[in-house]
Amino acid sequence: MTLKGRVPGFSGTIEGGETPSITGTVDASTITTFDETRDGHVQSPDFFDTERYPELQFESTAVVTKGAELIVEGDLTIKGVTKPVELRGSFVGAGVDPYGNDRIGIELAGTVDRTEFGLNWNAPLPGGDFLLPNDVVLRANFAAVKAV
Repeated sequence: MTLKGRVPGFSGTIEGGETPSITGTVDASTITTFDETRDGHVQSPDFFDTERYPELQFESTAVVTKGAELIVEGDLTIKGVTKPVELRGSFVGAGVDPYGNDRIGIELAGTVDRTEFGLNWNAPLPGGDFLLPNDVVLRANFAAVKAV
């Protein structure tokens, strides 16, 4: 099953230099799958429990470029549980936007086992399978504007 969503409540920082870093925070109540009923369930204690855990956080521990590839290792915190993750991707563009801001685009993806973060809800299907896989692919596509 593939389910796509969007996270409009995201903020983050990218630091360059000799020890680059990436940090990000998600307002969990803004996670949307474009279905109100499902979104209510996603925000419930069965999943993100947004009343008790309003934010998801990421903090890199290493940022490496290998040619065009970007490898970001870091700590992901969901529902108060912090686990190491690896995200891979690339820079997808850099330039000056129409407003004179220096801007870069980055795409990253990685797989996490949702049950390691306490996201355990599932529903059995006829035939013995389950509705949701434990492994979830996280994809992040974002643009960053240079701070002045």
